[in-house]
Amino acid sequence: MSESQNDERAYRVVRNDEEQYSIWWADRDLPAGWHAEGTEGPKDACLQRIEEIWTDMRPLSLRRRMERDQALIGI
Repeated sequence: MSESQNDERAYRVVRNDEEQYSIWWADRDLPAGWHAEGTEGPKDACLQRIEEIWTDMRPLSLRRRMERDQALIGI
C-alpha cells in the first residue's frame, strides 16, 4: 500500500496571489500569502482538484505581462 493510501489526514486546496496551487493540511493555519480555494478532503481528491483547475502553470504576473506585451505590439 502506498503512503498516499495510508494518509487519512484531511487536506485543503490553497492558492497564492500568483494563482499557483498547492495542498495544505486542513487542521493547520495557512502560511502567509496562501488562501483556501474551497476544496477539502483526502490528499488524492485535492490533487485531482488542482489538476482540474490549474490549467495554466504560468504565474499570474507573467500572464499579465505577456498579455500587456501582446497588446502593445498588436497581436
